[in-house]
Amino acid sequence: MGIVYYGNYAQYLEQGRTEWLRELGFSYKWMEANDVHLPVVHLSIDYKLPAFYDDLLTVKTTLKQLPTVKIEFYYEIYNESKQLLITATTVLVFVNSTTKKLMKAPQYLLEKLS
Repeated sequence: MGIVYYGNYAQYLEQGRTEWLRELGFSYKWMEANDVHLPVVHLSIDYKLPAFYDDLLTVKTTLKQLPTVKIEFYYEIYNESKQLLITATTVLVFVNSTTKKLMKAPQYLLEKLS
């Protein structure tokens, strides 16, 4: 059909989060090496227009509020014509990778955000 499969948008959102973290000076890989995992516990996408194969997309990622044991993001994805294709939200939780228990947001992240 020439349109991007709807399930691919979750990967685009992950790329947006990854770059958001990288701009703060962290990476998922670094956080995982420091015993922090961030599983997604909620995903919501509102599809407005389709993306087509070979479109160059822009993922705008915004933190909704300061994290606690969870971190919430809002996203907008645009095509090259600046048309809004989707809006989305995700909720992730901080999990200690050793104990497998919920934990508060790491202090190093909170310091960067304040």
